[in-house]
Amino acid sequence: MSAALQLPSLWASNAPRAGYQRPNPLLRSASEEQAGGPSASLAFYRKHTENILRRYLYASTQVGRAPSILADPVGRGWASSRPIRTFEDALIFVLDVERCLGRLDPLDRRILGRVVLQEYTQAETAVLLGMSVRTIAYKLPRALDRLTERLLENGLLVLPN
Repeated sequence: MSAALQLPSLWASNAPRAGYQRPNPLLRSASEEQAGGPSASLAFYRKHTENILRRYLYASTQVGRAPSILADPVGRGWASSRPIRTFEDALIFVLDVERCLGRLDPLDRRILGRVVLQEYTQAETAVLLGMSVRTIAYKLPRALDRLTERLLENGLLVLPN
């Protein structure tokens, strides 16, 4: 006789129970609200949030504003051939993203500025901010999720239905 664990052939069913409504994964429960942690489903949109931040950096330099997320005025520059439709659209986009960034903690803004906009590695960011690499690796996804929530609230990021 084998020492392997004998498991039943059917563990669970994909069909919902009678009278059970599946919760919306994008809405937080009361326990998550109290814990202050971001929704796990927002993790899928982190790359979209990073792309919005990069577009913000590009648009802010095009309209002549220094990105407010950067603590020091020196940032790594890059050029792109993407056309901006109108100056007003670019300015409105920059101001909207700045409003979302302004609602974040200063530490979140510094981490996002170093890693996403200035393209430092997490190890370099840890040295610059005087933290451990593990702390940066823990705080970066949470900062991206918080920013994603702010972008969703302001309509800058739209989730598919």
